Amino acid sequence: MSSINGDSTLGECVNQHPEAARIFEAAQLDYCCGGGATLRDACREKGIELEVIERQLNDLSSVEDGAESSTDWASLSPTELVDHLEDTHHRYLRSEFDRIEALAYKVATVHRDRHPELDHIAELYGELRADLEPHLAKEEQILFPMIRELSSAHESPQLHCGSIGNPISRMMIEHEAAGALLSELRSVTSHYQPPADGCASYTALFAALAELERDTHLHIHKENNLLFPAVVALEQSLLCPPTASTDDGETTAERDGRATLVDGHRE
Repeated sequence: MSSINGDSTLGECVNQHPEAARIFEAAQLDYCCGGGATLRDACREKGIELEVIERQLNDLSSVEDGAESSTDWASLSPTELVDHLEDTHHRYLRSEFDRIEALAYKVATVHRDRHPELDHIAELYGELRADLEPHLAKEEQILFPMIRELSSAHESPQLHCGSIGNPISRMMIEHEAAGALLSELRSVTSHYQPPADGCASYTALFAALAELERDTHLHIHKENNLLFPAVVALEQSLLCPPTASTDDGETTAERDGRATLVDGHRE
């Protein structure tokens, strides 16, 4: 991993080493929706010493270089990354939705007298699930098929939405909303620390919510800071392909344009 400094963005740090996400989670640095911020600015905003985070991040480079990474998603093509997102993060969320909801209901039923905030926690989780489930469906049924179509195209396809940037903008707005709900959940749960009188189910609920936050932050990071920029660039390259030169120095675009002129008019 190359050296990380204060001018590195949070997104770049996580792209270089996925384990940086855990450091940012612990420091509450927003690397997903806020992945474009520099490490210096993000630490300043949170009142954290930059040198402390830099040291933790650069220590990650001591991980054995030859070890095979099971999370080498930063080098995936758009199509491969879409498959990865569905197989990893979408599958994870769908496997956890019902379990967490049942835990939230159970813990609130038993402990709400002493901890009335549990009803608010269950409500926030319900809002988050209500946002995420249709979001996953829109990605799988609309956006991701467009990305696969773009990736296999030799020229820009006619998308019903006009440009791939339109659904991407919508997804990013929804990412912001999910991030806000996760932030509120973290606050209401005292950073997912169960109270001293919490039972095993209470502890399991908070652990599940903490993991949901971590996974969703990484999920959003991969889309906002890797997939979406790559797809926008791909669409642009298809719309404006580079012009090649013929043997006589004339570009193919000039030759093709000249060939369509008939009696001073284009066919």
